[in-house]
Amino acid sequence: MNTALTVLIGVAIFVGILGIVIPVLPGAILSLAAILVWALVERSTTGWIVLAAAVVLIGASQVVKYTVPERRLRESGVPRRSMLIGVLLGIVGFFVIPVVGMFVGFPLGVYLSERQRLKTHTAAWTSTKHALRATGLSILIEFIGTSLAAAVWLIAVLFVV
Repeated sequence: MNTALTVLIGVAIFVGILGIVIPVLPGAILSLAAILVWALVERSTTGWIVLAAAVVLIGASQVVKYTVPERRLRESGVPRRSMLIGVLLGIVGFFVIPVVGMFVGFPLGVYLSERQRLKTHTAAWTSTKHALRATGLSILIEFIGTSLAAAVWLIAVLFVV
């Protein structure tokens, strides 16, 4: 395979991983798409095995990133409604305050919803912290799954192909 193309695919995988932490791009999907392109160009058994491993790792992380934080939120008593309002305000914030608006809008939305529901600042702030921890855990799970897929790809590129 062409070295320049391999480097471009590596850059796309890296940008995808950054997109997980900085939610501007669909990070895991971008990384998986880059590995798919590499496998299609590579056309080898190694390429297909790496692609299969990436699908399993990223796919598993997508399932786990929703189930584990959701369970923790349920245990802490934060309703889906508050999370939905947080997501909606995060989206609005993203457009009102480019890049960082999502990080302002999401916690503000959760806090306002919980403040209305629970009536006290302390209880609303506690729920907001639970929601932020769950969101951070979700990001971490997706980051780990995509990074492991990237590591499998990198090992294949450096040592196998």
